[in-house]
Amino acid sequence: MPSLTVEIERFPIAGTFTISRGSKTEAVVVVAQLRDGPFLGRGECVPYARYGETVEGVADAIRSVAPALAVGLDRAGLQRLMPAGAARNALDCAFWDLEAKRAGVPAHRIAGIPAPRPLTTAYTLSLDTPAVMAQAAAAAGRPLLKLKLGGAGDVERITAISAAVPQARLIVDANESWSAADLQTNLAACARAGVELIEQPLPANDDSALAHVAHLVPICADESVHDRAGLADLRTRYDAVNIKLDKTGGLTEALALADAAKAQGFTLMVGCMLASSLAMAPAMLVAQLAQFVDLDGPLLLARDREPGLRYDGALAFPPEPALWG
Repeated sequence: MPSLTVEIERFPIAGTFTISRGSKTEAVVVVAQLRDGPFLGRGECVPYARYGETVEGVADAIRSVAPALAVGLDRAGLQRLMPAGAARNALDCAFWDLEAKRAGVPAHRIAGIPAPRPLTTAYTLSLDTPAVMAQAAAAAGRPLLKLKLGGAGDVERITAISAAVPQARLIVDANESWSAADLQTNLAACARAGVELIEQPLPANDDSALAHVAHLVPICADESVHDRAGLADLRTRYDAVNIKLDKTGGLTEALALADAAKAQGFTLMVGCMLASSLAMAPAMLVAQLAQFVDLDGPLLLARDREPGLRYDGALAFPPEPALWG
């Protein structure tokens, strides 16, 4: 049976990363490692306070699985043992990695999907003033930008960035910061700027207004959807879903959610938290199924782990086995 170790790691961010809920200067991740003789499987997660998670709490939750591992816990059993969330994500991805290493085959073959290909990822602009964000957009030189918004001043931010980079494709992410009162004004500004997708404009527990306004731009559920259990209730309010492994509790549920969402007519987006390439690697498999990819976490760090994912401009390349899978 595999043995389990848990590590907390910190990666400095290049500058400061700001969203509507606050700012941070480092990414704090929890890594689960499953060792079986010469084979090592790893998975990385990011505890998120928005969902009631703490770094130590998630690390302890992962450690608590050790007795079940000793009596034969496997990936299927993990889905029943732990709820969706960061702790299960780290373990689930470690199981996938370990299974691939044991079998000597890539993880995509175990998942039954074609070999992954390089994909264009969005590049995220931290929340700031309209002028600073417009300058950052121009300096980024990326074909697909994701704009972090924060409520007041968002129309000006959208307008300034669109004018600065008229050739770029745009996604906006309000992180639940809009209200029903400003929804139509902000939607109209996004439509004028050619924005292609709006992530989670309203709070997840107060998003009913989305069912009663024209979606001038497709609207994507993020905080409003975690796994398949919450999917059926979204269709009248959202056009797309953002699949993040830290929400779904790992690659296993993420792949299942992608299939279910696609069957119900949702557009798929695959996103990430601020983390290293080890967290992005399994998400690259789900991203093969998505219309929008946002796996730029390592690009926002001052340093990534080694080896990491290969990025060539906006292209993110599939992981090598030395990293994961």
